[in-house]
Amino acid sequence: MSWKEVSAMDLRLEFVALASAEGANIKALCEHFNIGRTTAYKWLRRFQCEGKDGLRNQSRRPHTSPNRTALESEKKILALNIEHTGWGARKIKGCLERRGSTMPAASTVHAILKRNDRIDPQAGFVKPFTRFEHEQPNDLWQMDFKGHVPMRTGRCHPLTLLDDHSRFFLTIAACGNEQRDTVQAHLIRAFRQYGLPNRMTMDNGAPWGDEPDSYTGLEIWIMRQGVKVSHSRPYHPQTQGKLERQHRSMIREVFKGMCLIDLPSAQLKLDEWRQVYNHERPHGGIGMQVPASRYRSSSREYQEVLNPIEYGSELDVRKVQAKGEIYWHGQAWKLGKGFVGERVGVREGAQDGQYDVFWGSHRIAQIDRVTKVVISGKSLR
Repeated sequence: MSWKEVSAMDLRLEFVALASAEGANIKALCEHFNIGRTTAYKWLRRFQCEGKDGLRNQSRRPHTSPNRTALESEKKILALNIEHTGWGARKIKGCLERRGSTMPAASTVHAILKRNDRIDPQAGFVKPFTRFEHEQPNDLWQMDFKGHVPMRTGRCHPLTLLDDHSRFFLTIAACGNEQRDTVQAHLIRAFRQYGLPNRMTMDNGAPWGDEPDSYTGLEIWIMRQGVKVSHSRPYHPQTQGKLERQHRSMIREVFKGMCLIDLPSAQLKLDEWRQVYNHERPHGGIGMQVPASRYRSSSREYQEVLNPIEYGSELDVRKVQAKGEIYWHGQAWKLGKGFVGERVGVREGAQDGQYDVFWGSHRIAQIDRVTKVVISGKSLR
């Protein structure tokens, strides 16, 4: 006999009742109900586990739908690409995976972007290479201006401050100029929020350092907080390669094709980009992590009021005069106008006739009494 849909439940109930009886002949029952043994044992197993409900027809819909999953993934990939047009396949994959989505390989994501004409044909291939990286957050901060960007009213000078280890942007400020007071005001805010780094590096030229052998007022102010200062080598911008790379991304994703009205509107765009960069955008240089996951604030606090510099008895203390000179052993020795009014200490150096000049813990110069030459501390590093 054949089972018909209209009586399927009754037939199944009758079958399991007979098959569950002691000494039941399963083979004979299968022949009577015209079903195979596999089907027979399936109904018996379901009935024992679920009772009558186990005999109902179950959905044949597959647990997973590869085609639908692929389509949903593609929609998410393309939507994120619209939101962040400058991101490549690896960044999109990493970001969506952190949001809880299962993503295909980066090569597949790239193929989806290419198939949908989302790959910039002018984007050249960048050969990967290994950059030097400081071991801990706040070991080194990199600071620079990214040129200037025209607005409807004036120009915007983006000031950037980047932690070397984590690639975390501590500051991206829309400035109206590149003067010392402007930079110092933004640094104070960063120092108050994140603490002090061990060292800072910056480019050459104003306001960082007009001359390679003299200290600027900004450098001296930073050094007074106990932060070491260094500069990239002239004509070698790759010294700040991490910052230069992020500058290119920032210009492409924030300013390209946009006409900003004024500094407040520029700052709003920069704040939005910084939030995404620090907290959402995976970074290839740190294993596709986000910078915020690797950064922590410094334990060294910014000193609002600084104690006077004290020198030990082993140093001969002199005050820097109006021309940036000290008078020592009957002769004027030039240290730089940035130190005017400061007290420095002189002590014997490692070689005969040489004397080291300290401003606090920083060795700022070396006096050679034989050659009558003052060597800047910048040249001694």
